[in-house]
Amino acid sequence: MTQQYDAGNIQVLKGLEAVRKRPGMYVGSTSSRGLHHLVYEVVDNSIDEALAGYCDRILVTIHADDSITVDDNGRGIPVDIHPTEKIPGVELAMTVLHAGGKFDKDSYKVSGGLHGVGVSVVNALSEVLKVWVKRDAKEYYMDFARGTTTTKLKVLGKAGAKEQGTKIWFKPDAQIFTETSFDYATIASRLRELSFLNKGVSITLTDERRHTPASVEAITPAGIQSGEALGTPTAVRTETFLARGGLKEMVHYLNAKLKPLHPEVMYVEMEKDDIGIELALQYNDGYNENVFSFVNNINTHEGGTHLTGLKSALTRTINNHAAKGNFLKKADFTLSGDDVREGLTAVLSVKIREPQFEGQTKTKLGNSEAESVVKTVVNDWLGAYLDEHPRTANIVIEKAVSAARAREAARKARDLTRKKSALDVGNLPGKLADCSLVDPAMCELYLVEGDSAGGSAKQGRNREFQAILPLRGKIINVEKARIDKVLSNEEIRTIITAIGTGIKDEFTIENARYHKIIIMTDADVDGAHIRTLLLTFFFRQMRELIEAGYMYIAQPPLYRVAKGKHEFYAYDEKERETYMERLGNGEGRGSVNVQRYKGLGEMNPPQLWSTTMDPERRTLLRVSLEDAVLANDVFQTLMGDEVEPRRAFIEANAKFVSNLDI
Repeated sequence: MTQQYDAGNIQVLKGLEAVRKRPGMYVGSTSSRGLHHLVYEVVDNSIDEALAGYCDRILVTIHADDSITVDDNGRGIPVDIHPTEKIPGVELAMTVLHAGGKFDKDSYKVSGGLHGVGVSVVNALSEVLKVWVKRDAKEYYMDFARGTTTTKLKVLGKAGAKEQGTKIWFKPDAQIFTETSFDYATIASRLRELSFLNKGVSITLTDERRHTPASVEAITPAGIQSGEALGTPTAVRTETFLARGGLKEMVHYLNAKLKPLHPEVMYVEMEKDDIGIELALQYNDGYNENVFSFVNNINTHEGGTHLTGLKSALTRTINNHAAKGNFLKKADFTLSGDDVREGLTAVLSVKIREPQFEGQTKTKLGNSEAESVVKTVVNDWLGAYLDEHPRTANIVIEKAVSAARAREAARKARDLTRKKSALDVGNLPGKLADCSLVDPAMCELYLVEGDSAGGSAKQGRNREFQAILPLRGKIINVEKARIDKVLSNEEIRTIITAIGTGIKDEFTIENARYHKIIIMTDADVDGAHIRTLLLTFFFRQMRELIEAGYMYIAQPPLYRVAKGKHEFYAYDEKERETYMERLGNGEGRGSVNVQRYKGLGEMNPPQLWSTTMDPERRTLLRVSLEDAVLANDVFQTLMGDEVEPRRAFIEANAKFVSNLDI
């Protein structure tokens, strides 16, 4: 029988019901990522006040019950009655989507939260939200429950004549979020970034949750001093982020674990054609490019027109100076974009009145005028800077020429790894056991440690959609090697050829032959090291695979627990204990056989399939990139040349090791 469908079946979601019905559309997810997004939305409102010139202090507090307070000294959300909606401005901002002063060009010249859903979404997804506003010598108060007004706007009393600002307290709704505990390091990383991008604005983060000294150390980034009392059984953390030097300080922070080639950070800040530009850059003796771009404080992970302008200007200006100084007199090449950006750490921040982003994710700028403005400003400024600082100019150009020579030396190796057609199977590596399907969305590539495990995986796999590539030994550490050395490594060439996308500037994600690339290594220290080397390679040379969600880590079991015909696979000690109790059945654990797997090769093909490769039963960890700056810092610490930061990291985290080979 056909169900009746008429106008009565059409559901109208009023007010903020739509947000609660589909929270992922507004904050990305209902997991930890979406939870932290709530904090960013409220802080962004305070930052908008700072951008407008009315706020220089923001206090963020994580309370003991994982509620949040954000307090600023901006103008305070308007409390007068809105002329058309007939409710106070603060209530309108808290309860109506797309309501906010940032849509009025006279209120905010530039703003990050251009979708205008910020604080009202936080209200909708909070169990309780309270707001205090100080303005016009009075203090006002309202509160809400799950987006609905529970206490109308009222005056609490008088405020000082110069007192102004907004304080918002909220408790995320456990009915919405699967995770309700905030991570200090995640919030601190974003607030630190905002302080660099908004020089002179003081942002203080306080964590009132009680931590043991060990757990406090575990979440303290290397090199950051905080106001914690580590000697006491419990500790409240407080950190203040204040960057009076703006992006200059951010570049110093990013290069802290590297060796700069010139002491001074090159810096420019100016406005042209109504677009504000701030740029800081410094070269180091490494081989990796670390360039970060922002628009109105939004991290544009995918770049855009402003970044294109910067790269174009760098390449042109440095080539011009190289030609003027006869650096390329005997060379039969010019400097490429990769050459001039080798060892470069740079941060570009632009402020635009009406930015146009590609998609709701705000990760790629589309304004065409930004490219020409950035290109003009950087060409003029960098050209003059290099003229005035000849020693720095020589260092930069010699670094680029050296990179170009290495690139030429690597050309033959690179040719071997150029992207192949998915049908051009004849060019695929000999040890790759490919799958029969050709649709990349259906195909998986397992990168397996060792020939023994690779042989088991080849026998145990589903040949239709699973490809196996055994890797022999440890690949080169790309964090310490130039591209010619990287591409001379046979295992890396094999990986690049098998995946088919190319690397760096030649990378084309549409040519990926697999949409699941799964790292499968032994559950020991060597396996962890190989996994880290592979992740370093993918982060530095094929980052787009991680950003697209194509990278995974297999989770083989640690134990086989068996008795008679019954067997279970345990992935941690707790699970092992549970199975031992179940199989012991009161007869004692002595009758239960427990096998600890140290290597994938210890499992026969059917076991490897059922535990680690069968899509119905396996566990995979997806590799994600939430914070590129933080990820870059971790790879520099663990895989870079500098020993001291790595020693500090090991000393701080040694107590948390769960798998140690001695």
